[in-house]
Amino acid sequence: MKTTFLLLLILFTTKAFAQAPAVQWQKSLGGSGNDQASSVQQTSDGGYIVAGWSNSNDSEVAGNHGANDYWVVKLNNLGTIEWQKSLGGSLSDYAYAIQQTADSGYIVSGWSSSNDGEVSGNHGNADYWVLKLDDTGAIQWQKSLGGSNVDIARAIRQTSDGGYIVAGGSQSDDGEVSGSHGMDDYWVVKLNDTGGIQWQKSLGGSLGDGAETIQQTSDGGYIVAGESQSDDGEVSGNHGNFDAWIVKLNDTGAIQWQKSLGGSQFENAYSILQTSDSGYIFASASESNDGDVTGHHGDSTAPDYWIVKLNDTGAILWQKSLGGSGYDNPTSIRQTSDGGYVIAGSSNSTDGDVSGNHGNADYWIVKLDDTGAIQWQKSFGGSNQDVAASIEQTSDSGYIVAGYSNSNDGEVYGNHGAFDFWVVKLGCWINTGLISGPSSLCTGSSVTLLDTAAGGVWSVSNSNATISGSSVTGITPGTDTAIYTITKTCGTATATYPITIIPCPPGAAHQIPLTPPIFILPNPTTGYISITGANNITIKVYNTIGQLIKEASNTDNISISGFPVGLYFVRVFNERGALIKQDKIIKE
Repeated sequence: MKTTFLLLLILFTTKAFAQAPAVQWQKSLGGSGNDQASSVQQTSDGGYIVAGWSNSNDSEVAGNHGANDYWVVKLNNLGTIEWQKSLGGSLSDYAYAIQQTADSGYIVSGWSSSNDGEVSGNHGNADYWVLKLDDTGAIQWQKSLGGSNVDIARAIRQTSDGGYIVAGGSQSDDGEVSGSHGMDDYWVVKLNDTGGIQWQKSLGGSLGDGAETIQQTSDGGYIVAGESQSDDGEVSGNHGNFDAWIVKLNDTGAIQWQKSLGGSQFENAYSILQTSDSGYIFASASESNDGDVTGHHGDSTAPDYWIVKLNDTGAILWQKSLGGSGYDNPTSIRQTSDGGYVIAGSSNSTDGDVSGNHGNADYWIVKLDDTGAIQWQKSFGGSNQDVAASIEQTSDSGYIVAGYSNSNDGEVYGNHGAFDFWVVKLGCWINTGLISGPSSLCTGSSVTLLDTAAGGVWSVSNSNATISGSSVTGITPGTDTAIYTITKTCGTATATYPITIIPCPPGAAHQIPLTPPIFILPNPTTGYISITGANNITIKVYNTIGQLIKEASNTDNISISGFPVGLYFVRVFNERGALIKQDKIIKE
């Protein structure tokens, strides 16, 4: 008996471990000027809030007050703008951090040198500028915090008492700033729920010290990280140049412990968080290959991602240098639901741990397990500069990433000119019904998985079989019929595909070859999808949850003009009903 079946699993990935997720959607947001996103978070309604700065006043940006403004954008779950706000005054205003608050509004921080428009109370030069917005982006209150010199807030979080903790760097020693040690200090400010200062701390030594990130800890205190060149005052243990300086504070801002971590070259911790085991993990740029740092991939002018896991007293449990021979700079780290970690930043490397660069700097996203081993890595972007600033895991176990890009090719499209906010949703989805089965296979056959670069986790039930590349191989010859189950996992959702394995005589054909490539061409003007390179075909269009929403036979095009905006799947079948092409289409 000859059995010649090809199983077409139209979804994602290949091995029994996760590969990099796919781009579910991407948005270039901005105007003809420079627009750079610095912070993103999923909101309670399933959408997203993004903050950064913009000097545009056209296209998607409205209301600019002059120079750079804070630009805050609320997106729905598909990345469509629900509202946007340009906030600031006539001088420069730069937002670095945003978080949704318990009342469904937002807290934003950065710095402003303005003292007009929506900004008041500036103390001179640049101040921390903290804004409380309601759920529509209207200002509820604003505070300019600082002294007569430069004060730049880089992180803000709501605290368990309904107030806020803000951290950054300050060169002031007057106004609201006291206790300066010289040059720049970490300046940590605790605010109440209306922005009133409850306490403030200048932390550091006689040289440059600047905080990048802060988080409230489970004991009600705080963990702060950034960079320090000092080895006096409150800083000890510097290895030379700038170190990552990690400081644990109690609930009143008193230092409980501090660690200078790094080597003889430059380190700067951009992102830190408390982990589920009550320790800490931080992501730092590092140019060193000595001291606390091992495994550096480039020379002393090209940083690596340096990922360091600490215990609850700041001792190093493990550290990893990730990157290639080029410039690799991490900006954001988050613990994931599986106990591992995801890191975002930028890389122009094409070797070492980095692959798939599109040219110049790309978003470089790395997923680690709980021991720091790489599970997957992916370069996202185009031929110009693409710099990721912020990442979070989403409720569907995917990821939302924001930064800025001036590319308009590769995976980036829709650029408005210069740099845009570039917001990317990564993930996978299960599309049941897109499998020609259950199917039977001869023993010794292989099962082909299509769209293998798109994300998710595949596994196979029989220990003799393995998923390698785009095939399930090792289907063991035998005399009895057997059932193999191939499982696709995407977040918390799973789908299973039972495959009947039957004995076949020697020399039996095992697969039907695919037809030559064809092309699926969307036309955003007419709303038609055109197919070239195939005749006597059937076109089927599916939504992201696997529902067949349109079908047409014996034609080379199908209209989507009446469909809502979003992501669709187009499948092309030949006259025998075999799938010969599939693609993703985004209707805007």
